[in-house]
Amino acid sequence: MVNIMKGSVKFGVYLPEDLARELEECMDITGIKSKSKIIQEALRLFIIEHRWKAVGKASGIIGIIYDHEVKGVDELLTDIQHDYLDVIITTMHVHLDKRKCMLAIIVKGDTNKIKELLSNIMKIKGVLVARPMLLEIK
Repeated sequence: MVNIMKGSVKFGVYLPEDLARELEECMDITGIKSKSKIIQEALRLFIIEHRWKAVGKASGIIGIIYDHEVKGVDELLTDIQHDYLDVIITTMHVHLDKRKCMLAIIVKGDTNKIKELLSNIMKIKGVLVARPMLLEIK
């Protein structure tokens, strides 16, 4: 059931118990008392995080954590970057520990090319996490 009240829409949300518990813990940590405010913020972040996929241009960072002990992972990541120089502005490589490295790839341009870059990175054996933090360009 949807209720529309003075510039707002009200609807019910069902959560699994474990997620509801985590929500309560998050509310305590952040000091936010209203579930509505938390849900609104979560939805805003979700929309921002995914809206770039539907527009023509975006800019931001692709964050990657990978195990550099996996044979060939460094070379493959470098080779892929050379294939997308039209959308890659710069990169930064950080050694996290003896095995793990973090790579930040700053991108700007065509969202289809950025999605393709991200997809190719995620296919590489040794890549543990690849997360886009991108915003649409209007």
